[in-house]
Amino acid sequence: MKRLLAALGGGVAVFALIFALAASLNLTSDSLGAGTAVVASCQAGVMNATYTSTYSSSLPGYYVGSVVLTGLTAPCYNLPYKVTLSGAANASLGEVTGTTPGSGATITVTFPVPPAAGNASSALVTGVSVVISTH
Repeated sequence: MKRLLAALGGGVAVFALIFALAASLNLTSDSLGAGTAVVASCQAGVMNATYTSTYSSSLPGYYVGSVVLTGLTAPCYNLPYKVTLSGAANASLGEVTGTTPGSGATITVTFPVPPAAGNASSALVTGVSVVISTH
């Protein structure tokens, strides 16, 4: 009985720690239910990531045309970034790299038009990950 209580207590403690860490991440997503927390050492405030679907007759179907990041702050200006779209089992469906702007709170990241590499069918996207590097 003591072992069972100790195991349950340990499980509750681990769950509480993971929940506390997840609550400290500063990303919200309000488009199509996909999102992965942005962890950037330069960014203290909340950053929002949304993506838009664009129709392509060559697929045919919808693909992710762009990802819009809002809430960028000055410490993250002029830094390299990578935006990755992920699908089932966190498999990468495409990514775009670039440099954050020198001012402003918004970045629009445009994905290539199909069938070029670096785009994803909107139906397959389950997450959007953003990395901003501080060199």
